[in-house]
Amino acid sequence: MSHSKGLVLVYTGDGKGKTTAALGVAIRATGRGMKALVVQFIKSPQRTYGEKIIFDKLGIEMYQTGVGFTWTKTPDEHREALRKAWAFVKEKLEQEIYDVLILDELNNALAIDKFPTDDVIPLQEVIDLIQRHRKDTYIVITGRSAKKEIIEIADLVTEMKPVKHYYDVGIPAVKGIEF
Repeated sequence: MSHSKGLVLVYTGDGKGKTTAALGVAIRATGRGMKALVVQFIKSPQRTYGEKIIFDKLGIEMYQTGVGFTWTKTPDEHREALRKAWAFVKEKLEQEIYDVLILDELNNALAIDKFPTDDVIPLQEVIDLIQRHRKDTYIVITGRSAKKEIIEIADLVTEMKPVKHYYDVGIPAVKGIEF
């Protein structure tokens, strides 16, 4: 039995591999002639990422809309970036040309508690948008601390669980593996 469009996939948890899994979906979908859009909510366009380099070559649309880690900028800078990112996603979805939408680190954005975010990226609006577009688009949401409301509307939820990580012995992020 084949399934035609409309699944919501969530990759969450504290382990490595959430974005990697989502990017694998984008690659697989593109290989099958589908059009994928990747929006990264926290990563900044000021930095370079291996996935962006290859996605440009493959013709997969990918946008970094964030300003980096929450502790590197002011709450106002983050709030403005999130507001713009959410407006950008809504605008892109209006075009109705994407088969796969990846909202990378959206869970992280929705889980920020150091400053208010519900006025710039309202959870209920996110849920409404997912529900409205799920019939047309596969939606993949990544990031730690997925909200229970997101988990409830998802068709698949995978929790990445750390068992062992080289960060724990002081090895920093590795070029080509983490970025």
